[in-house]
Amino acid sequence: TSSNGQLFDYLIIIDFESTCWKDGKRHYSQEIIEFPAVLLNTSTGEIESEFHMYVQPQEHPILSEFCTELTGIKQNQVDEGVPLNICLSQFSKWIQKIQKEKKITFNSDVSSHSVSEAKSSTFVTWSDWDLGVCLQYECKRKQLRKPDILNSWIDLRATYKLFYTRKPKGLNGALQDLGIEFAGREHSGLDDSRNTARLAWRMICDGCVMKITRSLDKCPGL
Repeated sequence: TSSNGQLFDYLIIIDFESTCWKDGKRHYSQEIIEFPAVLLNTSTGEIESEFHMYVQPQEHPILSEFCTELTGIKQNQVDEGVPLNICLSQFSKWIQKIQKEKKITFNSDVSSHSVSEAKSSTFVTWSDWDLGVCLQYECKRKQLRKPDILNSWIDLRATYKLFYTRKPKGLNGALQDLGIEFAGREHSGLDDSRNTARLAWRMICDGCVMKITRSLDKCPGL
């Protein structure tokens, strides 16, 4: 455990943006178009590293007007982006780099406990959608190998609800309730990730111990 009673020395906050349509078009499969991750030090509240890529959707390559208005992501940004499989391998490279530089281990590293200076880490998202639905099913549809470390995470929305015993109105509402102003543009994946990190840090300062809320390994049905 870290100095302030946290189980994790580092948290990696992820907030995907995906293709979307005004009428919901439920029958359409959503694809990730922005893949951000920020590394939060749970002892200092500092963001020590960031990963960010635009991803080129393959099933519905043309973004809806609604999607562009919501996310601020323009067609040329996804056109110049990389397919999800390339993005995932770049993400894995970034993970390996920070693992090496900061001696970070993930829960799946069984041997980690033998290395005393190892820093524990896991992922944080606002709700289960990013890793439990979006990435999970897109990888399944496209038969891509999803990095195993993305199989468990902390749902910050559920954690917030339990800790403060109130239901927040979205990420912005959760921040507002704590007197924190959202910085940047809402529904920009990177800004959402940074703001989610700020929220997690505030919750840590308020005494909330961050714990994994969801693991896919235990659900063979998925």
